[in-house]
Amino acid sequence: MYKLLFNLVFKRMDPEEAHYLAFRWIRLAVRIPVLRTLVAAVLAPRHKELRTEALGLRMHGPFGLAAGFDKNAVAVDGMAMLGFDHIEIGTVTAQAQPGNPKKRLFRLVPDRALINRMGFNNEGSAAVAARLAARREIFRTVVGVNIGKTKVVPEEEAVGDYVTSTERLAHHADYLVVNVSSPNTPGLRNLQATEALRPLLSAVREAADRSVSGRRVPLLVKIAPDLADEDVDAVADLAVELGLDGIIATNTTIARDGLGLRSEPGLVKETGGLSGAPLKERSLEVLRRLYARVGDRITLVGVGGIENADDAWRRILAGATLVQGYSAFIYEGPFYARAIHKGLAARLAASPYATLAEAVGAEAAKSQA
Repeated sequence: MYKLLFNLVFKRMDPEEAHYLAFRWIRLAVRIPVLRTLVAAVLAPRHKELRTEALGLRMHGPFGLAAGFDKNAVAVDGMAMLGFDHIEIGTVTAQAQPGNPKKRLFRLVPDRALINRMGFNNEGSAAVAARLAARREIFRTVVGVNIGKTKVVPEEEAVGDYVTSTERLAHHADYLVVNVSSPNTPGLRNLQATEALRPLLSAVREAADRSVSGRRVPLLVKIAPDLADEDVDAVADLAVELGLDGIIATNTTIARDGLGLRSEPGLVKETGGLSGAPLKERSLEVLRRLYARVGDRITLVGVGGIENADDAWRRILAGATLVQGYSAFIYEGPFYARAIHKGLAARLAASPYATLAEAVGAEAAKSQA
């Protein structure tokens, strides 16, 4: 039924306008007690065998919503209602900003992909912090906060910009993510170089510890799939050195060649980050490389091209404790998370592993045996 709705309505709309329309429906549904209970019962059934502990947090399962969908923390309960086990909001910047000029979001339907050059459009960390502080939880869920650099802030002042957001948001975050990998903010990816990343992550860690007493806010970094292998290794080594809690692999890609894209050449040539199905193999490759480097010393989060339970299961076997999706949600609709949970439960039951935790990194262990 959703595919019919997508083809008849959403596909004919501007992608960004369709996003906001779906967003409004989700936010409306969660405000109606009887409706939200019914929707959650259908779309978010719990599988006890999928319960996950990661980053010192307990979750209903390993599958969450990647950053980018809910930039301003306006639909946390709505997305939990749809079955996502954790919700990563953002990317949030210290200053409010409108993002890049429209049109800035493109569907590559034959490729089940998106290209975006949104440019971190968001209301700013002060407004998002206030909204999170005022939130009255309807559905218990884990909320991650993804922070990035304000566009107008020079690269040499990036650390202070991230620290400002950290000081405002850390208290409201179950975990924090430093985003240095979006291709849509000039100079941002330069911060992935270890000589720039080390002081940035150290400053954010110190700011989070200063801002929150009584608990340690887990800190992760999100990296690009376009990093050279030696740079992936360098980030992995730095994460271990600094005592980081996790790495998210991966953000969108600027690559187009070699992906076998079938969409119209004009669409394929649009600038911005490509996400969705064409990204899955490179994202998986980066994840495997990270796990080979860090093992179970830090938590790895697999994201990029997660269309179905097979994709999620492959990430878990490759070393991901948590998995996230976004682009496929646009194409699969509200049953997306339910289908992945059902499929993961079936794959776990058919596997030799007693728990999901045992399956994490099993592919690497098998290759070493």
